[in-house]
Amino acid sequence: MHPETHLVLHHALAAELHAEAAADRLADGVRRQRRRRGPRDLRGRLGWTLVEVGLRLATASPAAAKAVTA
Repeated sequence: MHPETHLVLHHALAAELHAEAAADRLADGVRRQRRRRGPRDLRGRLGWTLVEVGLRLATASPAAAKAVTA
């Protein structure tokens, strides 16, 4: 493919992605305004954080596991 053609296609795709991201940001802002944050939201975030920590510990390298248990 000719470099100039590739560059034009890249710019077109980048513009589409920027427009999609902007629309998603606007929609996310509307969703956040509608939703009230309460204790359940904190509970959910804490739960997912614990899941993430557990997954990191479960997939840790053997050297890191020895350092934790030693």
